[in-house]
Amino acid sequence: MLRKLTLLAVLLGFHPWQAVAQENAALRRAREAYGALDYRAAIAAAQRALGQQLSGGELVEVYELLGFMYGALDSSGLAVEAFRNLIILDPDREPDPGRVSPAITSLYASALGQVLVVRKVGIDSVSFVQGNGRVPLRFDVSQPAAVRVRAVGNGLDLLIDSLSAAGAAGVFWSPVLEDGTPVPPGRYQLVVEAFARPEQYASQVVVEVRHGTVDTLEHISSLPGYDFQDEIEFPGRNWRPLGLAALYTAVASAASLAMESSGLGSPPREEIAGVGAAVLLTGFIMSIKKPDARAVPANIRYNELLREQITQRNADIARQNAVRRRQVELTVVPVTGGSR
Repeated sequence: MLRKLTLLAVLLGFHPWQAVAQENAALRRAREAYGALDYRAAIAAAQRALGQQLSGGELVEVYELLGFMYGALDSSGLAVEAFRNLIILDPDREPDPGRVSPAITSLYASALGQVLVVRKVGIDSVSFVQGNGRVPLRFDVSQPAAVRVRAVGNGLDLLIDSLSAAGAAGVFWSPVLEDGTPVPPGRYQLVVEAFARPEQYASQVVVEVRHGTVDTLEHISSLPGYDFQDEIEFPGRNWRPLGLAALYTAVASAASLAMESSGLGSPPREEIAGVGAAVLLTGFIMSIKKPDARAVPANIRYNELLREQITQRNADIARQNAVRRRQVELTVVPVTGGSR
């Protein structure tokens, strides 16, 4: 019976979420008796259901109920056998430790160790530029086995990796062809096959590969932390002409007074005052006049070097953008309901 279930699950691709057209009456009675804690009546109804045509989901539920009920009645061997059938049909369905007794989880673990299945196959959504990233694929193998992982789709059958594994394991898929070009967009089955003679088992997750353009870099007009400097400057006002005019005026006035005191004669005071005022005015005008601009050689050289650096950086950006325009951004996402 176990080998028949294995063949059913592997070759036909069992889907536990398949819709049930009409519920089986015997299964319904088994469920009701189990809820009423009438385990013997529930077992009898479940056994009758096994002799009838059941959907995949109903078959899983029957074996789960049988495992729970045999476990509650301390029929460990029968409970393990029921759980083994359950695991073959739906490896990812396991008892919730928060809702069942430790004895049930122990029986389930014992059954899991007796069959070869690949469980919990999955990936997370990832995006990267071709050649600069990989898709992490995780899975769990119930027994030590040789494992082969392939990507199948769009007319391709690509070997991802081969390894020996037991328990939680994983591989990385680089979705590119041998020549480095990305695989065509579309859906792929990432198939995990486990081999432990005479048993073998396969499970998969369906993913979608999407292509996108790679963003280009913007050219720059400045470098962070470096600013252009003023290449000309206007010196501050020079008050030296006014100071000299005041000095000359004072000296002339003092000399005139000295000559007048000595009786040697001197120009009239009005003339001296007028000349002094004119000299002071000339000095003041020269001092408040806006100075002419002058070049700053150090700043000119600094700006030349900064422009050279910006030009070189933009040339590098242009080369990178030429490469980026030929690249493809790959996005790989799991397809909901695509695992088995």
